[in-house]
Amino acid sequence: MSTAAAKRPSQTSFASLRNASFAWFTTAGMLWMMADNIEHVISYWVIFEKFGSSMLGGFAVISHWAPSLFLGVHMGALADRFDCRKLFLISMGMFAAVSVAWAYFFLTGTIAVWHAVVLLTIHGLAGAIFVPASQLVIHDIVGNEQLPSAVRLTATSRQVGLLLGPAIGGLLLLVLGPGIGLLVNAFIYVPMMWWSLRETYTGHGHMEGRAKAAVRWGFGSVFGVMKEASSNPTILTMIVLVGVTSLLVGNAYQAQMPQFAKSFLTSNAGVVYSVLLAANAAGAIVGGLAMESVSFLHPTPRKATVMAALWAVCMVVFAAASHYLLALAALFASGVLLIGFTSMATSLVQLEAPAARRGQIMGVFNMSLNGLRVGSGITVGFLGAVVGIHWSLGLSASILLLVTAALFLYTRNARAPAVAIPASNVDLC
Repeated sequence: MSTAAAKRPSQTSFASLRNASFAWFTTAGMLWMMADNIEHVISYWVIFEKFGSSMLGGFAVISHWAPSLFLGVHMGALADRFDCRKLFLISMGMFAAVSVAWAYFFLTGTIAVWHAVVLLTIHGLAGAIFVPASQLVIHDIVGNEQLPSAVRLTATSRQVGLLLGPAIGGLLLLVLGPGIGLLVNAFIYVPMMWWSLRETYTGHGHMEGRAKAAVRWGFGSVFGVMKEASSNPTILTMIVLVGVTSLLVGNAYQAQMPQFAKSFLTSNAGVVYSVLLAANAAGAIVGGLAMESVSFLHPTPRKATVMAALWAVCMVVFAAASHYLLALAALFASGVLLIGFTSMATSLVQLEAPAARRGQIMGVFNMSLNGLRVGSGITVGFLGAVVGIHWSLGLSASILLLVTAALFLYTRNARAPAVAIPASNVDLC
């Protein structure tokens, strides 16, 4: 057991929002997520309309998450070693540059497949830099006592961004067109840059007075961190849990959402597309707020595993739905469950991780949660090009359900932190 959970978490609902620095950081993070999803909504729609390829949709997932898979530990090491505010400036600059580049190609009508590949990859690199640094900064701002609340509220606020993104992205697409819409979108990344220039939190408040370890880039360092993470049953269980959900299903269905929308209602597919994405985000917002208020939902490994299994059931229902109203209900419920098990897993790992290696341990966690979504680009995207996206998602989610059932039995050997974390304290990379 690490010393991270040594202090009793605050029992006041929404306590972390009373910290002005955290409140502004969360707001900037919400805008970042909104801009991220505005870009996805516009770019996915345009490249689907131009190329009409499930394979490209699958590659969109792979190129987006591969940096987290292959560089997750190293990006965590960078967050451990350097001022996280500088990493924020670098990543936000990359995000904004990608939006501007999309705008140029759409305005000039010169977009090609290789352009999409490069831009999605740069976008993925920016996310891989930002996520572990943001996790350290959140911990630095609120401390151990309010960390579970901060993690859940951060995730909830980003789901607000995810909810607003499709709506605003669709509006920009219809009113301004894809090119001008993405030029406007580039400015939405500015608030996070502004926060980074004004605030004093480097992500290393827990390390003051201690020497920082050098960043090592070899595969040996990756295996060493993974071995350390696996020595803790709770950390191991949560890493495996988020890994299998990402590998088999992840968020690959979002990249394929234009095709799901057209299969439900071809005449108004654009509207259905935005509504389907919004339903998932709305469920996550409701789930985050509920977890902030309901006492019996304090995070434990077994509760996280049960929620993941129920999420897999929702994905099966969505894949099999013949009417978009049933699909909406399934996506809404999946949003509630997704924020439930991912925020629980994130809180448990952060509380258990040793302070000096927290960035690298979270790097392993992010490799599993975000990086393994590359696999869902194959299981849902590439396989969807062969058997159809409804079948590929349904089969992948069914396998996930069986895996989470087996993992539930294993969680008897995993434990929650020694100090129970009340849900009254009540994230996504």
